[in-house]
Amino acid sequence: MPETNSTSVTVYVTSWCGDCRRALAYLDAQHIAYLTVDIERDAAAMALVKKINHGNRSVPTIVFPDGSTLVEPTTAQLARKLGLPA
Repeated sequence: MPETNSTSVTVYVTSWCGDCRRALAYLDAQHIAYLTVDIERDAAAMALVKKINHGNRSVPTIVFPDGSTLVEPTTAQLARKLGLPA
């Protein structure tokens, strides 16, 4: 499973998740570097998402370089976390 490095955000997703597409589009628009991990293709990533979310496969689960997380954030929540406009 990929680990977050000091300069990127890791976004755990599934291919069918609309909220994932929205979060990734926002990160792209803001030129934020990120690594995408599809939890349906990576068993270790699935286990990590379930651990973070108390047994739930909630996506997007976003892990930041400082180790903090956001789960299924709105665009406004994601913007606040990054200190950017929504």
